[in-house]
Amino acid sequence: ETAKPKALQGVTGSVGASMPGVVLETKVSKGDEIRKGDPLVLMSAMKMETIITSPCDGTVKQVAVTAGDHLEGGDLVVEIEETI
Repeated sequence: ETAKPKALQGVTGSVGASMPGVVLETKVSKGDEIRKGDPLVLMSAMKMETIITSPCDGTVKQVAVTAGDHLEGGDLVVEIEETI
């Protein structure tokens, strides 16, 4: 399995996994308009479900994961075009 791209540090719209885990469900699709705090991806990490939420308002540019993907901390999950 190839290594996944990492989220870019300091780039608000580059959203990474907070910890290693498995993607259970993606909650957004490319082109979706989202608001800060909206759920992006549901993960299972250390037997607990974790929701990765949007850090900003914007439009989904890319969903980098699918259900069943195994992630490491910092792996890119969603890229957002931030609304200024």
